[in-house]
Amino acid sequence: MRSRYSAFFFRLVDYLLETTHPDTRNNNLKRELEDTIHHTDWKFLTIVSVSKGQKDENRGKVEFIADYYWNGEVQQLHEHSRFRRYKGNWKYYDNKG
Repeated sequence: MRSRYSAFFFRLVDYLLETTHPDTRNNNLKRELEDTIHHTDWKFLTIVSVSKGQKDENRGKVEFIADYYWNGEVQQLHEHSRFRRYKGNWKYYDNKG
């Protein structure tokens, strides 16, 4: 989760694509990210909770709060993200955790 937040912060679209699980990565994701990523200035990440996701598990959940500026206005994203392993690496699955 922290590495993906950093990728949003530094606007690393290719890393965000790479760390999104292929089962949930839509064909327009790169264009969507490129269209919106420069409108957001990320400020701070708070990890609220983590469940599962240990070395011997293939699924995990992260609840987080991310503060950011969108077009100059302070916003907050509170999400329960699900992650799944894919070829041994953790990938963002969705926000339905």
